[in-house]
Amino acid sequence: MVTASAGKRVVALDFDGVVCDSVGESSLSAFKAAAIQWPEIFKTAAAEAAKPQLVEQMRAVRPVVETGYENVVQIRCLYEGVTVEQMLAGWHDMLPAKMKEWGLQRSELVEMFGGVWDSWIAEDLAGCHLVELFGGVRDSWIADDLAGWLAPNRIYPGVADAVAAAMQQDEVYIVTTKQAHYTEVLLRDMAGISFPSDRIHSTTVSGEPKASVLGRLAAQHADAAGYIFVEDKHSTLEKVTKAPGAEAWQLYLVDWGYNTPAERQAAAADPRITVVDLQHFQQLMGLSS
Repeated sequence: MVTASAGKRVVALDFDGVVCDSVGESSLSAFKAAAIQWPEIFKTAAAEAAKPQLVEQMRAVRPVVETGYENVVQIRCLYEGVTVEQMLAGWHDMLPAKMKEWGLQRSELVEMFGGVWDSWIAEDLAGCHLVELFGGVRDSWIADDLAGWLAPNRIYPGVADAVAAAMQQDEVYIVTTKQAHYTEVLLRDMAGISFPSDRIHSTTVSGEPKASVLGRLAAQHADAAGYIFVEDKHSTLEKVTKAPGAEAWQLYLVDWGYNTPAERQAAAADPRITVVDLQHFQQLMGLSS
């Protein structure tokens, strides 16, 4: 289906790290999920006493997380003595090694990217189990205590108004690894934005890379005035630059969210990526000063 969008831009926004700071909630959900997965470790007085420090450490290692269920593995690693520095430097290899060590069996990788390593995140059976576990914890928390679930989340200051302004004049989508119904609830109850559910694309659920989603959106709005993608992860933007048709998209990395100074420096050195602060982002979204 081709949507009439002549004169409008297509604006695709990441959610966690661009619109919402969810690391407090995801860390607490990870602790709850770990207590279900490993009750002998996390349903203990010692683990409960360590929770505040673990949550702080989880914030520090958030830049290396690709998909939510990884938080469950991270929190056990940290509890068992892996340092923040070790995790930031070696998470790419540490994640599969720890899943194997703890008996989380994974299936053969589907060759979604011609066998490249990143595809296992979407195709791994153990990962699917943890996605279900992590999601189930969140669902139960929302059902039992919505206000309590919302409280550790926050919308970045000044972002909600910018998103609302863009929605008045452009074709706006959310492209996120977060499951869509959580994104919708947070936008509604924390940002005051009623965002159409069919415009939230969850790559965790679909297994589709963000670059592929962007390709579909460009094809759907072939007559758009422009294409803008805003992310907080430099690694994601790098993948997009290498995807077919990527040249149509203007790529932006926000200088807040879950990235590091080194990643912002690398992005600034890439001619395909523009690093933006809040003021530039608001202008980009068409919010009048």
